[in-house]
Amino acid sequence: MFRKLFAKKADAKVLLPDAGVTFTVGRNETVLEAALKAGIAYPHDCTVGTCGACRSRLLVGKVDAITPFGYTLSREELQAGYILACQAVPESDLELDVPLEAGASRKYQARIAEQSDLTHDIRRVVWEVVEPVAYRAGQYMNVTWPGAPGPRSYSFSTAPGEAGRTLLSTFVRRVPGGAFTESLFAGALDDAAFEIEAPHGTFWLRDGDGPILLIGGGSGLSPLMSLLEDAADRGVKRDVILLFGGRAERDLYCLDEIAALASRWQGRFDFRPVLSEEEKPGRRFGLVTGEVADALAELGPAASTQGYLCGPPGMIDAAVSALTAAGVPLPAIFYDKFTDASTGKK
Repeated sequence: MFRKLFAKKADAKVLLPDAGVTFTVGRNETVLEAALKAGIAYPHDCTVGTCGACRSRLLVGKVDAITPFGYTLSREELQAGYILACQAVPESDLELDVPLEAGASRKYQARIAEQSDLTHDIRRVVWEVVEPVAYRAGQYMNVTWPGAPGPRSYSFSTAPGEAGRTLLSTFVRRVPGGAFTESLFAGALDDAAFEIEAPHGTFWLRDGDGPILLIGGGSGLSPLMSLLEDAADRGVKRDVILLFGGRAERDLYCLDEIAALASRWQGRFDFRPVLSEEEKPGRRFGLVTGEVADALAELGPAASTQGYLCGPPGMIDAAVSALTAAGVPLPAIFYDKFTDASTGKK
């Protein structure tokens, strides 16, 4: 298979029409490899086809896949022509639709300034850097430390601030057996020297005046809190429903912060926790994606709604299916899949 994919072919030209960017992909390169070599801020993270960060819509041309795109992309995305740039080898010249990352990333020396438990397995970790880090609400940073087997990615959980921030708040979920989180939760990294590379990602609130449906699970609440706080600071006036899924009551957190956001939001703001394994009075019970149809019916026309999804891959895929089935256009759905180091991200 690899001989077939990397057989001698002519170089391909790739056009990103929205950005007005063109680059060339060599015979033995993927689209992502060539873009990064050309200095283009192409969204990416794992580079092995699992995180979905380099998801791009193929407008013109043909590609081969090193690893089938269907391992990561949903059926709806595949039908709409989406590919993974890190696994795509051009068979012709291409035109791709992809949002480039905002701003060039930089590396910063950092230390842990503060930690506090949010749930039994999620902790707020605040990192301190000397120079302010500028980012867009919803983006993330990569973290490395001495002896690290590889970087870990964590989304910012607060609004960016006008001049950036020197205290960077994140939500970190404990991964059983995780090389980083087991040490972190045990206190073994309290005095460690870290390196942070930021900002990364294309998950941010797009312009519009229609309603917003946000769906989160686990530590996926982190970028949603950043996005909502920033929108509230900017006086965004759009109706919002925030769905959050947990197994039990002990998985719910940031309830006071969400209530404070709701109190100053200019428009409708509903927060709906959904428990999948514990029935509690006053709480919705079932899968969080099972609430999508009702939420959309209340928000208004699905065709003008934007969806923002953060959490485990299974939840993301089910949410994409539910949103598109209800009439939300696929290009109006934005997500950040949270996986552990074994599958490449978060």
